[in-house]
Amino acid sequence: MPLRIVRNDITKMKVDAIVNAANKTLLGGGGVDGAIHKAAGMRLLAECMTLGGCDTGKAKITKGYKLPCRYVIHTVGPVYVDGTHGEKELLESCYRESLMLAKENACESVAFPLISSGVYGYPKDQALKVAIDVISDFLLKNDMTVYLVVFDRAAFNIGEKLFSDIAEYIDDKYVSDHIDSRVERMRRAEGNRTFARPLAAKCEECCAAPFGDDLDAILSEIDESFSQMLLRKIDEKGMTDAECYKKANIDRKLFSKIRSDVNYKPSKPTAIAFAISLELTLSETAELLKKAGFALSHSNKFDIIIEYFISRGNYNVFEINEALFAFDQCLLGA
Repeated sequence: MPLRIVRNDITKMKVDAIVNAANKTLLGGGGVDGAIHKAAGMRLLAECMTLGGCDTGKAKITKGYKLPCRYVIHTVGPVYVDGTHGEKELLESCYRESLMLAKENACESVAFPLISSGVYGYPKDQALKVAIDVISDFLLKNDMTVYLVVFDRAAFNIGEKLFSDIAEYIDDKYVSDHIDSRVERMRRAEGNRTFARPLAAKCEECCAAPFGDDLDAILSEIDESFSQMLLRKIDEKGMTDAECYKKANIDRKLFSKIRSDVNYKPSKPTAIAFAISLELTLSETAELLKKAGFALSHSNKFDIIIEYFISRGNYNVFEINEALFAFDQCLLGA
């Protein structure tokens, strides 16, 4: 179900279908199009030659051949002129048509490049917004895992103003000289040897519980578990379970685990994703996080970015994830 933003080579994605940003001939070209044809082999070209091309904004499907996916969905994005020649509507159609083809062919997972953002000249921040808007709208009504694949960070742009605003907010709030007490204790336990986080623990900082030695005592005083509070909040908001986990960018199977286990302990990004879905205030978010043993802090950027969006009443988890990705933080939900 969730939307995931990843840095990867789309030709290496092990999904049911990948989307090719093709030209009208469907016979291969440069960039993503050329890379996909090269990786798939000549049989892809042979099948494409039977399709009679494709109009801008439309999509057609072929087999994946040598690619690790079952299908390739070819869509033709618009060439950007000045934004007044129907470019946005055509780009939206590319994503919608591709998603519908994936659904019609029983795909459970699909990976997209950022269509038209290369040689076709569509401004990257605007192209990203179109992709997020159309995909997130689709996922609110359908169960599918959708990947938005960017090859490197230079290909990703959330918009200069938003980036600057968040960067300024972080500068204003960030406690640069704060040392997390848990990390400090670990350093002392290691005999003052240098403590380095393992590369695999990328999200350790944002997921760390800040209560230290008092965590067990605090948890023992909780009269309502995280799961119980979450389900109560869903009822109070008049939401269905599906509405909540979809808005949180959470997989249905994970939500089922939380619902069935009254003592389930979520990760911090998962807990915050539900707070975003429920549109909780900062104080309400803090209350929900406390049930899971976490808190928001000005000592790490992940928390400050979350605070930035909640304080401005922006509860779109996909837009928040755009910003978290741009600042190299772990994402909410997925």
